[in-house]
Amino acid sequence: MDNNPTTAVSRKLGIILISLYLISGAASLGYEILWARMLSLQFGVSIFGVVATVTAYMAGLGVGSLLGAYWSQTTKHPLRLFAILELGVAAAALAIPSLFQMMDAQFSLLASSTGLTGWLVLQITVVTFVLMIPALAMGAGFPLILAAVQNTRVTLGGIYGINALGGALGALLPLWLLPNLGWLFSLRAIALLGVVVGGIALWLSWRSESSRAISEIRDMHPAIERPHWKWLLAYAGIGAGALMLEIGWTRLFGMVMLRTEYVLAIILAVFLLGIGFGSMLARYLVKDFWLTLLPVLASSFAIASLYWVPELSAWVEATHFNSLSSSLLLQACAIASITLPVTLILGIWLPLFAARLGNRYQNGVWLYGANSLGAAAGTLLAGFVLIPVVGTPLTIILGAMLLLILGLWWSNSRPAWVMVLVLGFVAIPVSEMATVPELLPKAYGNSRNLFLHEDAISITHVIEKPNGQRQLLADLKRMDASSDPTAIVVQKNQARLPLLLHAEPKKVLFLGLGTGITAAGSLPYPGLKRTAVELSSGAIIAARDLFREVNNNVMDSMHIVRDDARHFLMSDTGFYDVIIGDLFHPDLVGRSALLSRQQFRRAQTRLADDGVFVQWLALNQFDVASLKIVLQTFREVFPDAVMFVDAFRLAMVGKKEHGKNGSGISSEHVIHNLNRMSVTDAGSATGGEGPWTWLGRYWGVIPDLHSKTQDEWAPVIEYQLPGARYNGDLDISRILSWLLSIRPQLELAAEELQVTKKDYPRFEGAYAGTELAHRSWLALLQGRVAEGQRLLPLAYQANPNDRWIGFALADGVLADRAAAKARGLDERQLLESVLRIRPDHTEALRGLWHLAEGAGEMSQAKLYRGRLEALSPLDSEFRVARKEIH
Repeated sequence: MDNNPTTAVSRKLGIILISLYLISGAASLGYEILWARMLSLQFGVSIFGVVATVTAYMAGLGVGSLLGAYWSQTTKHPLRLFAILELGVAAAALAIPSLFQMMDAQFSLLASSTGLTGWLVLQITVVTFVLMIPALAMGAGFPLILAAVQNTRVTLGGIYGINALGGALGALLPLWLLPNLGWLFSLRAIALLGVVVGGIALWLSWRSESSRAISEIRDMHPAIERPHWKWLLAYAGIGAGALMLEIGWTRLFGMVMLRTEYVLAIILAVFLLGIGFGSMLARYLVKDFWLTLLPVLASSFAIASLYWVPELSAWVEATHFNSLSSSLLLQACAIASITLPVTLILGIWLPLFAARLGNRYQNGVWLYGANSLGAAAGTLLAGFVLIPVVGTPLTIILGAMLLLILGLWWSNSRPAWVMVLVLGFVAIPVSEMATVPELLPKAYGNSRNLFLHEDAISITHVIEKPNGQRQLLADLKRMDASSDPTAIVVQKNQARLPLLLHAEPKKVLFLGLGTGITAAGSLPYPGLKRTAVELSSGAIIAARDLFREVNNNVMDSMHIVRDDARHFLMSDTGFYDVIIGDLFHPDLVGRSALLSRQQFRRAQTRLADDGVFVQWLALNQFDVASLKIVLQTFREVFPDAVMFVDAFRLAMVGKKEHGKNGSGISSEHVIHNLNRMSVTDAGSATGGEGPWTWLGRYWGVIPDLHSKTQDEWAPVIEYQLPGARYNGDLDISRILSWLLSIRPQLELAAEELQVTKKDYPRFEGAYAGTELAHRSWLALLQGRVAEGQRLLPLAYQANPNDRWIGFALADGVLADRAAAKARGLDERQLLESVLRIRPDHTEALRGLWHLAEGAGEMSQAKLYRGRLEALSPLDSEFRVARKEIH
C-alpha cells in the first residue's frame, strides 16, 4: 500500500481532473447536438446541419489538439489554459445564436445573387469556420489535460475513455432538454455546465500548479518527434471511415426509425460509449493478434448492420411505443446492439496504436489530431459526395472497407488481407437500399418498388399497391401524396381554394410540388402562369414520369425550380397573385421553419398587389396547442388572416395588405373569378362543388389566441409535436371540437365575406352543411354513432354539392347492405342509389361495370368503365386490359 502523501494528493487530483474532463465531454457533445439542430433549422435539411456541424467539430478537434500539443509543452499552467478555453467555449456558445442571426440576414441579402448550390456552399463554409473556433478550443483541451494528469497515474486510455463517456451522456442530454426548455435555453444550460467546468479547473490551477520556468516544463515534457506520416495518414483514414459510417447510419436509421436529430444524438452517444469503454479495454489487449482481428471484426459488424436494417425497420413498424421517451430508449438500444461492436473497436485503436508507436501521451495527441481531421474529411465525403452518388448502403460499405484496409495496415499478418475480398463479396447483396416492402412489411408488404432516388437532401420512393395506385414516400415513412381518387381530390383542392379567392389570378407559385397533382387543380384557369419550387429532385422526377396520368401532364405547362423554398422567396424578384404553401410534416427539423414568422413574411413580400397567400395544414398532424401556435404566428404577419376548412385540412389565408373591409376575401371575388371562365372550366375550378360550397367552408378570422409563436430562431412546435404523437394529444376529435367552438355564427360569416342578400340562401345552406358535417364527424369520432348518423343526412340536405358530405353518406349507404336488402333493393339498385348521391363514387362505378359486363350489357359496361377510368387511370384493372389489347 502506498502511504506517500504526495502520491495520495496526486491520485486525488487525478480523480478530480478526469471527473472534470467527463463533464467537459458532456458539454462538448451537448454543444454539437444543439448546433446541428440550429443549422438544420437554418438549412431546412437535417442532414446538411448534421454534416456541417460534425465537419466543423471534428476539424476543430483535430487542429486544436495539434495546437494544444505545442501549448502543453510551453505553458507553465496547462490546467489554467484548459480552464480559460472551457470558459471561452461557453462564451462562444452563448454568442453564436446572435451571430448566426446576423449572418442569416447577410445570407438573405446574398440569396438573390447566388443559386441554390452556391447559397448552400456559402452557408456551410461560413458556419463551418465559425463553429471550428470553439471546436478548436475543445480539441486543444485534450493535450492540456494530458499534460495536467501526467503525474497522476491516469492513463491515455483512461482520460480518453472518460471524456468519451461524458460525451455519450452529453449527446443524450439535449433529448431531455429540448422538449422541456427549447433550443435557446438548452444551449444556455449546456453553457452553464461549461462555465462550471472552467471555474473549477481555474480554481484547481491556482491551488495545484506551481509557477515553473518554461525550460523546466520542456525538460519534463521534451518535444517528441511526430510519428511517421504513413501512420498519421492511416489513422486519419480510419477517422474518415468511422465518420462515413456515422453519417450513413444517421441517414439510414433516420429513415427507418427516428427523426434525424434524435438519431444523430443516439448514434453519437453509442459511438462515444463504445469509444469510452473500448479505450479502457485496450490495456488488456496487448497481444499482436488483436491488431489483425479488430479490423476484421469492425468491418464485419458494419456490413452486418445493413443486413439487420430490414428486421429493425419491421420491428419499429410493428411496435407500439407508449411515450416518446420509451421510443427513444428502445430504439437507442436497438441501434446500440447494431453499432456498439464497431465503436468499441474504434475506442480500442487509439491507445493500442499509440502504445505500438511508443510514448503513449505524445503519440496519442498526434494520432487523435490526425484521426479528427480525417473524420472531418470523411463527413464531407459521405454527406456531399458518396451518399448522393452511390447511396447510403454503399457509403456504409466503403466506410467499413476503409476501416478494414487501414486497420490491417497496422498489422503484420499478410494472410488477413484475404478478408478484404471475403467481406467485399459479403457486402454485395446489401450494396443497394432495401425495398419499401422489405422495410415496412406491415404497411406495404404487398406493394412493389417503382422508383428510388437518393441525393444529399432526401430519399424518395414511389411504390405501387396491388390495385395499381401509387404513393410518393419522402424518407420512407412520410407519405407525401397518392394517386388514389380521393387523394387526388384532396391535392387538387389545395390549388382550387386559393385560386378561387383571388378575383383574377394570372401568376401562381406552388411552394412544394409533390406529385404535381395539386398544381393540376389550377389547369382550368386560362392563361395562368405556374411556377413550382421543389427541393427534392426525386419528387420532380416522380411527378414528371410516374404521376403524369393523374396530374394531367401539368409539368408541361409549368416552370419547375429546384430550390429551397426559403432561398427562392429570398432570391426571386417576381410577384405572384397567389402563393400556395403545400402540406408537409411539421414535426421534422427544418420543415417547421416553413411555418415560422420569417417564412410567412418572405411569402408576403413576393405577393403582388391584392395577392393571396394560403398555407395548408393537415389537422391530424397537430395537437390543439401546436395548431394555436401556427395560427397565432400567421396572424402576426397577416393581421386580417382568415381560415377555411376542407374536411380535415385547414387553410390559413392572408392577403398582401390590410383591407378596408377586413380580410379582403369576399364572395364577390369568387363569383367574378368564375364568371370569366366557360361553364366547363368554372365547374372544374370548383371540383364540381360550386362556389358556395367553398365559401361555406369559411371558418372566420383567425382570432388573437394569446399563444406562443413559431420563430426560426426560437422554434416551438417541433419540440412539442413528437411528444404529442406518443401521448395521445394528436387527437383529431379535440381539434374539431376546438375549431367548432371558434367558428363564427352564420350572420357574422356572411358579413365578413360580404355575401349579398340575393346570395344569402345559397351561402346559408353551404355554411350549415359544413357545420353539420363536422359535427357529425366529431360525434362519430367520439363514439356517438347515432348522433353522427342523424346529422349526416341533414348536412346532405343542406348542401348536396359538398363532396365530403356526399361521399360520407354514400359510403354509409353502401356499407349497410342489410338495410338495402330490407328495403327490397338488389345489388344493382343499391349501387345506382349510391351514384345518385355521388356520381363519382369509384366503388359503385366498379360494381356496376362488372354487373353490366356479366349481364352482357356491353355498351353500359363501357360507359361505367370510362367514367371509372377517368377518375382512377392507374387502376390495375385498366393496366391489365391495356396489356391484353396490345
